[in-house]
Amino acid sequence: MTKTKKREKRERNQTNPWTYCLVLGMYAGLLWGVVRWLMHLVNFTSVVPGFLVEPFFRRSFLETYWGVLIGIGSFIVFSIIAAYVYKGLLGRFSGPWAGVIYGVLWWGVLFAAVGPMIGLMAPIPRLGWNTVIAELCFFAVWGLFIGYTIAFEFNEVTAREPMGAKLGSSGKPS
Repeated sequence: MTKTKKREKRERNQTNPWTYCLVLGMYAGLLWGVVRWLMHLVNFTSVVPGFLVEPFFRRSFLETYWGVLIGIGSFIVFSIIAAYVYKGLLGRFSGPWAGVIYGVLWWGVLFAAVGPMIGLMAPIPRLGWNTVIAELCFFAVWGLFIGYTIAFEFNEVTAREPMGAKLGSSGKPS
């Protein structure tokens, strides 16, 4: 194969970052939105699953079935935006730590800085330690999910695999 044909084949097999971040954000929002709902259901956190839209809806509505669905939907939209932001700012980093730090930064923005000011939740001292620690851990793992998934897809992680582990064109180890 000539060099141009090899380059064309490699470019055809590259992942589109726009659609990848969209799909990743949808799955991250759905999966981790359900986890947030379960955390609220078993009283690990006092923050409702729809905390992102709390300024627009009454809290009593956000605790109903439809309110939970709207909360999960808003977390899906938030996760899509967060996936694009991660890809744009931190997409070149490989490994899990950039994603963990990214999630903790989002927790800081939502729970310590902007969230209490615009009414998304109560200030940290009024939330209670169980809620603060549970939400901090949740956002760290959520950030890890988004960050490490993007790092794995776009940073040639598979190129570091041992030679015997690479698959040939037949789909079997070469």
